[in-house]
Amino acid sequence: MPRPVKWKKVCCLPETDLFGPLNAKNTEEGVITMTVEEYETIRLIDLEGLLQEECAESMHVARTTVQKIYNDARKKLADALVNGNVLKIEGGNYKLCEEGQETYGCSRCRKRRGNGRCDQTQI
Repeated sequence: MPRPVKWKKVCCLPETDLFGPLNAKNTEEGVITMTVEEYETIRLIDLEGLLQEECAESMHVARTTVQKIYNDARKKLADALVNGNVLKIEGGNYKLCEEGQETYGCSRCRKRRGNGRCDQTQI
């Protein structure tokens, strides 16, 4: 019997989900798909400056899980940049923060807390 899916907590979906070179000849070939949780680890660790442990706490997964997701995301980013491929963000096993709960999101969400970071520990 397979292990049940572990949902990762994600603050918000990206405003733009397709990135690539301006001079792309054929956007159907060479499209690299990044999952929403991979995007979230890049956002939390590289943009917000969280440690992997803090990112794991925010996403409600183990630090080793965040490390694997983060490494996969970085490989996809490097492939897109070096080889000039299109990067598309979609899919994955995630749940968004929900409005109406006592916790608030990051600076990109409409739900804010004083420190400007996503605090999802109570979700």
